[in-house]
This record gives sequence, C-alpha cells and structure tokens, in this order.
Amino acid sequence: MISEFDEGPFAPCPQPFNLAAHVLAAGEATPDKIALSVVKPTGAARWSYGRLTAAVRGTATGLLQAGLEPGDSVLLRLGNTVDFPIAYLGAIAAGMVPVPTSSQLTAREVAPMIAHLGPKAILRGDDIACPETDLPVFGSADFESWHDLPPAEYDMGDPGRLAYIIYTSGTSGTPRAVGHAHRAIWARQMMMQGWYGLRPSDRLLHAGAFNWTYTLGTGLMDPWTMGATALIPAAGTDPAQIPLLLKRNDATIFAAAPGVYRQLLKYPVPPMPKLRHGLAAGEKLAAPIREAWREATSTEIYEAFGMSECSTFVSSSPDHPVTPGTLGRPQTGRRVAILGEDHLPVERGTPGMIAVHRSDPGLMLGYIGAPEETAARFAGDWFLTGDQGAMDDTGEITYLGRGDDMMNAGGYRVSPLEVEAALADLPGIVEIGVTDIAIKEGVSIIAAFYVAESELDEDALKAAAADRLARYKQPRAFVRVDALPRNPNGKVTRKALKDQAIS
Repeated sequence: MISEFDEGPFAPCPQPFNLAAHVLAAGEATPDKIALSVVKPTGAARWSYGRLTAAVRGTATGLLQAGLEPGDSVLLRLGNTVDFPIAYLGAIAAGMVPVPTSSQLTAREVAPMIAHLGPKAILRGDDIACPETDLPVFGSADFESWHDLPPAEYDMGDPGRLAYIIYTSGTSGTPRAVGHAHRAIWARQMMMQGWYGLRPSDRLLHAGAFNWTYTLGTGLMDPWTMGATALIPAAGTDPAQIPLLLKRNDATIFAAAPGVYRQLLKYPVPPMPKLRHGLAAGEKLAAPIREAWREATSTEIYEAFGMSECSTFVSSSPDHPVTPGTLGRPQTGRRVAILGEDHLPVERGTPGMIAVHRSDPGLMLGYIGAPEETAARFAGDWFLTGDQGAMDDTGEITYLGRGDDMMNAGGYRVSPLEVEAALADLPGIVEIGVTDIAIKEGVSIIAAFYVAESELDEDALKAAAADRLARYKQPRAFVRVDALPRNPNGKVTRKALKDQAIS
C-alpha cells in the first residue's frame, strides 16, 4: 500500500464568495450573541455579533471612502487589540488584500515588505514600528472611527481570487509573501471536526495575541464561522492567570502553542468542569506536556501540523485520538502523501517528504512576486512541505523533522539565513552561523555561533539583535568559536553547530 491518504475531495466553494461574508454569516442569525470577549481577571470587554459585523462593514466603508479600491493591498501594523481582526475582515469585505504582520517586527524588517508589495496604505497602531514612507498611514483615531460608518456591501467574486497575504520565513533568508485565496476560509471547515470538534455552543479561549496568524485563524475566524464565542486574554496577561480565565469564562476549548502549556503548568491549575479539551500547534508537542495537562485537567490535547502555505492539514481530534508518537492523520477532505526522492508516493512505513495535493482549496496561490520560488515548491501535482514523515497502515503520520535548516522559535518558523544576514555586519564579527538548539525536551532556543578575534560583549550583541530583529528571531545565546564547521562545498553544517553546543 502506498503512502497516500485520499478519502475524496472536500465540497467545492460556492460562487460568488467573500471570505469576510462567510466568517460573519453564522452570527447574522444571533446578532446579540457574544462573538468575542477580551478577558482579564477583573472582567471582560465584549463584542456581540451585531456590533462586530457593524464594525467590520463600517471599516470597509472607511477604506473605500479613503480612496482605496478592491484589489489594493493594505499593510496592517497593528497591536494586540480587537482593531486587528476588524481591520483584517474589513479590508477583505471591501475586496482589498490585507497583509497582517507581527507587531514585534522592527522598522528595518518591515521596510523590505513595503518595497516588495507596494501597498496602497498602512494601518498603524500606536507605538508599532514602521519605517518612514510616503504612503497614506491611518492611525487608531482613523480606523476606530470607521466602526460607526454605514455598512459597505460585501465585494463578492471568484473564490480563487487573492484575499490576503501573510509573511513566512523563507529558506533563502528572505521572508516570503504567501498569497491565499478567499476559498482558504472555506477549506478551514476541514479542521472543524478533523481537529477542533468545534460546535456553535463552544467558548474557545486562545492564549495567543490577536495579531498572530494562529490566533487569527484558530482563535477568531473559525469560532466566528461556526457562530461560537471567541475568548482572547487581554494584552499583557500573565500565563499564571490563564487557568483562572479558562475557569471563570466557562471555556470549553483551549488553544495555545506547546510553550504556553509548559508555562501555565508551572502553576496550580483549578478545576475546569466546562473544558472539553485543548488544541496545540506551531511546534511539536512534547509527551511530558501532554501527560501533565491530562493529569491536571483530565482532558486531552489534540495536536495539529501545518504551515503558512496550507494552515493545518494533519491532526488528531476527539473523533480520532492520537496514537502515541504520531501527529495524527490527514483531515477528511485532504489529499496527503509521503513522497520519495522521485516525488512519487512511497510504501507505507517508508520515510519521505510530507506533501499536499495541489487541488487542496486551502493551499496558497503562491509566493507573491516570486514565481520561481513558487514553482520550486511543487513537483507534479504535489506541494512539497519540506518536512519529513512516515505514514502507517491507518494513515497516521509520524513526524521525522525538517528536510532543511529552518528553525522553530515558539511556534514561528525562522530561517537561520535571515538571522545571519541581519547580524553579519556587527562590529567585531568575522563570520556567524545560527541554529536552534534543544535545552530540554520540547524547549529550543536560537543560538548564534560567531568567529571573532576576541570574545564580544554578549549583552551588546543581544541589544544589537533587538534593534534589528523581532523578538522571536533574536538569538538567546552568542557563542564564540574558532571556526564554523563546513562541508566540502563550504556550506555551514548546522548539525555540527548543534553537536558543538551539546559538547
């Protein structure tokens, strides 16, 4: 039996279609129901479906009145507030293309994005880094006033047209602009039972910030599509308070990166009788975390595997609990295979590259402005993930690691080349090599190994990294070495760097 999972295609996306209209459709029947609670120990700020929809469609009107047109891209430089999803959906409702970006990015990191995409405008939150530009920049006073404008009509059209762009680290060291179609939200229904077990009555608390794509999808868009209630901790919430927030707000599902589970399990976890289960994605979930959570809450954590180019497509779920040691199985409606070096499916149990069929409605349209890089990720009918795995006779997949040097930093994939390029010209550094190293099971940090005539001040190096890189990309350790290990072709061998760190 070959390593291919295919139980039939997912239902086709209806036409005409608009992502924002689809997300908010379920809430139209219950306008007084709470769509979003921004929770904290002292209370919550609540948004009903009626208020949320009015703010989204008012924002669409505001963007149109500002002179933007359908098809224009809009860069979002917004903080951890409800303004983020409202602006995102508002732009899509009007037929524009939002480009959500992490508020942690420095002005130096944002400048190439502006140069590459040429957005028509920028929405910028207070104190969010952004380079000087001649583009129209709208601040919080502008886009918050749009919430009260008359509602715009949804811009309906081909579900395969570009809806939004997200950035992901590329193996070349240059962040890639990943373009997704409106139909991507339609495809996320495969996660509803294939991972979440999501119901309209659910209250899903996501521990991430509003402006993280994991939160945007799992924590907001998907609950709203189902007509459920999204719960997001207020900015600055201490992880120690999250179990209390889960209990006080009757959360039925909890979603977070594995590192958040690790943090909150350091503190007492109160009884949470309403909680059904947890969700984890972004990095591999260590078995001890799963077991500690089960002991503390008497509930399971269901893990999912995916990437910016296709969101999650392999997972465990309440209907299909995970077999220990595996990621789970492809979600029903997905076509997934394990490919050999000839890019054909291998026999079950044989290691190879995890691949997604190009017909998947959730798969990216491509890397914007990079047709050659896009083409390189496809082999025939398959999208090559770059991750290694093996599929057993039941269709479950065991993860065997990356096929390249990409690092994982708290759920973000980071290219070592990008970090090296940002730091290579620091005073005193002759050469620099970066990799991630495990400091204990399930915990890795980014470490920089540098060649210099003498030991450099580590605090000064970290300060320089903070000026040039988002926090999640910054090395947590700087190590001086006599030389960087290289292969016969002169390429830095990062496995040797990892081994050097262990020794």
